[in-house]
Amino acid sequence: MVNIYQNILSAKKESKKLLAVLIDPEKIDIKNIPAFFEKVHQSITTHIFVGGSTDKNNQTKNVVTVIKKTTKLPVILFPGDVAQITQEADGILFLSLISGRNPEYLIEQQIKAVPYLKNVDLEILPTGYILIDGQKETATQKVSKTKPISQDNLELILNTALAGEFSGKKLIYLEAGSGASVPVDANIITLVEENLSIPLIVGGGIRSKKQLENTFNAGADIVVIGTAFENDENFFNELKK
Repeated sequence: MVNIYQNILSAKKESKKLLAVLIDPEKIDIKNIPAFFEKVHQSITTHIFVGGSTDKNNQTKNVVTVIKKTTKLPVILFPGDVAQITQEADGILFLSLISGRNPEYLIEQQIKAVPYLKNVDLEILPTGYILIDGQKETATQKVSKTKPISQDNLELILNTALAGEFSGKKLIYLEAGSGASVPVDANIITLVEENLSIPLIVGGGIRSKKQLENTFNAGADIVVIGTAFENDENFFNELKK
């Protein structure tokens, strides 16, 4: 089995930037997955994230199964709750919403996941998840009943990220939210990256190649793009290998 985390660490050491395409099971038609991945494979995409704040129709397992038949890229779960965990993937972002104070998403969902995770062969990636205000209320806010951190509050963002690292997280994820009006500011990314010793993921509100480059240049090790591809698959043409 490919060691996802070690590959991420190696990429960071070599200053190789990684791009994850986020697929929301509620927003993709399974029959369109093969055609979608033809474009993915022509792009600089390195990882596939699968998940969303909700999965009302319980499509995560089916979507992941089809994706795994379509690509050799690592497929990593990005679950909104324990119901979205499936052994068909390669790994899972074991998320703790450390910017919020709702115990359900700090630790309760994680405890509920343990009986399943201890019996499957998913690589577990402990991830400190930090919601940053993207100037639009997101599904994550509504579901988790937590508020994002203002982009002006640099000290709180940095201290939250470091608290995640100090408590043993292997990844920190700065998230402006799906469809964010503005992405995470470059100054925030640089500040956090310069103080962390673990890889940094950044997502939310990135809709252009320029914004992607700015996010990488600011210090993100992995950039996650979802909505931009949902709205316009031609965006892949801007990101060809």
